[in-house]
Amino acid sequence: MDTISSRYGQLPVDGPVDLHPDGQVRAAYVAGPVHLVTSLGRLTPQHTIDDTRRMTLPPLTFYKNGQVRSLPLETRTVIATPAGEVPAELVTFHENGTVARVFPLNGKLSGYWTEADEARMAEPLTVTTPLGPVTARIVAVAFDPLGGLRSLTLWPEEEVTVRAPFGNAPARMGLSFYEDGALRSFEPARPLEVPTPVGPVWAFDPDAVGVSGDDNSLVFSPAGEVVRVATVRTAVSARLPDGTRQVVTPGSRESLCGDSELEPVALVLEFSPDTVTARTQPKKPLARLPLAGTAFTTRPHITAFATPLTPRRCAG
Repeated sequence: MDTISSRYGQLPVDGPVDLHPDGQVRAAYVAGPVHLVTSLGRLTPQHTIDDTRRMTLPPLTFYKNGQVRSLPLETRTVIATPAGEVPAELVTFHENGTVARVFPLNGKLSGYWTEADEARMAEPLTVTTPLGPVTARIVAVAFDPLGGLRSLTLWPEEEVTVRAPFGNAPARMGLSFYEDGALRSFEPARPLEVPTPVGPVWAFDPDAVGVSGDDNSLVFSPAGEVVRVATVRTAVSARLPDGTRQVVTPGSRESLCGDSELEPVALVLEFSPDTVTARTQPKKPLARLPLAGTAFTTRPHITAFATPLTPRRCAG
């Protein structure tokens, strides 16, 4: 059995060892039981394969400075985090050694083990947030390098109540926080009227993808003002200082099911101190409009009210 030297001692490894350009270990597959002393205590990296959930051995990875980066655990372990005790199968760390993310489950998705199978193993957890305790099935809990709660990523179809700047609101997929604990963003679970510099907007993006709770479609400034919002149910009309009029609306596309029906594409409004930028494509703004001297009105985008709030499921 080969071994590698690390800041955690000699580690037994099997298979290829990936190196950083300077020769430091980047990733390796642990071949036997060892214990790593981390900021979360002594943790045992995964070194065996036990069933169809964990039928591959994930690597142990390191930063250039030797600090462990990604640490899959041999057994599900309850660890003490700044947000309370959380059971974990995978933990990642910042380069300074503080916890970055905790994953209660870390099954390998495949033809033998699906996301639905993994979701059935998820159990509600209660974590402490700046908004109070939140209980939900959680994919990941993320922290900033100073130990503050950065975000929660929720399982699909999970919903929690968030204390937003304008009152309590239903959230899905994820929510995130600033370093001082202020709410930074969340994903509305259903259309929600929010105040913006151009008027009230019904916030909701049916195409939102909950890969990470770090970034969501409804975003606030540290002071609690809306700085970004996605909508499929609001159109914005602007009377510019020169008297011209411009209207921006949510877009549409042919259904991914290929049945010639149309699906809505969210209109994303981003607000700076001087400008509102409207887009339906990430790199192609529909308009950049000055806030000063422009008269804005918002109205319902009627087309979207005939479409469901969740993406269509194509017939098999």
